[in-house]
Amino acid sequence: MTPRQRAARRRELLAWYRANRRDLPWRRTRDPYAIWISEAMLQQTRVETVIPYWERFLERFPDVASLAAADTDDVIGLWAGLGYYSRARNLHRAAQAVVERHDGALPDDAELLRELPGVGRYTAGAVASIAFDQPEPIVDGNVARVLTRLLGVDGEVSSKPVQTRLWEEATLLARGEDPGGLNQGLMELGAMVCTPRAPLCLACPWTRHCVARAEGRQEELPLKARKKPPRRVEAVAGHLERRGEVLAVQRPKEGLLGGMWELPGGEIAESETPEEALVRWFRDGLGLSVSGAEDLGSVEHVFTHRRLRLHVFRCKPASGRVRRQGWDAHRWVRRSGLDAMAFGGPARKAIALADEHAGRS
Repeated sequence: MTPRQRAARRRELLAWYRANRRDLPWRRTRDPYAIWISEAMLQQTRVETVIPYWERFLERFPDVASLAAADTDDVIGLWAGLGYYSRARNLHRAAQAVVERHDGALPDDAELLRELPGVGRYTAGAVASIAFDQPEPIVDGNVARVLTRLLGVDGEVSSKPVQTRLWEEATLLARGEDPGGLNQGLMELGAMVCTPRAPLCLACPWTRHCVARAEGRQEELPLKARKKPPRRVEAVAGHLERRGEVLAVQRPKEGLLGGMWELPGGEIAESETPEEALVRWFRDGLGLSVSGAEDLGSVEHVFTHRRLRLHVFRCKPASGRVRRQGWDAHRWVRRSGLDAMAFGGPARKAIALADEHAGRS
């Protein structure tokens, strides 16, 4: 685009955004902290899902200082259900860094924001432009789709040449009036109009200038690499209750569902039955012997790269003292206390299945 064309596209998009933007709670504030939390939550998560989490999070941790002072388990527990739990751990660490380095106030400079744990180029640009009116660019999936179609960009969208081109275009677009509104307009256009399938081209402010529409390639662009199907994983979990308390274990801080709580268990080895895997995990991971476990059925949970089927068992009270191997911590918790703990999606489904069977008996 020429500078004159780019200026025209900016005016068109800003006018469209101001007339059509959704009334979202984080758009009613200029508080950098509240905007930062919303951007962290919105990564790979739908707006409708985020709204109640964002409201609860700000009620519990209304500012950087309260988040920095919080217990990690409390932060992760409030995040439970949003997935991608490294985002919660990074938010906590970043809040502590803001207190230590910036007297508890988020910096208005994108480069300083990028020095915080978990803050990448996109989040830094979003916070700097929306909260501080800085001319910083953003490129996420929605923005990449909009710009790829507008400009007719060929090439695999995640490749370095295409990403470089998109960031360059986004940088030039951000320069001018209301960069925060411009960036939100790009995201809104991708979310509401320039959708992956069946885009609403007649409702788009750029429909007359879109190369993809002119060429009839709206649904072809952006070009994406073929995804591998998720790997099937079979695992077991044991609901072990002793004197009215259920045994919960905490996963290591690093890796999938890092730092989250779960019912004891793990993956089933090849040629191993679920019952045999349950006995092995309790024996090797906790030093406990279980026998006569009741099969409660299974639950399924889909991660980005794997599809988990979790076989759930109710275990009879086991003798002996817990000698933990492979988990960071363990607790005996009354059922009423489980809901407040930071369990991941699979564990919550397993607990719900155990509750369902308890209600039948």
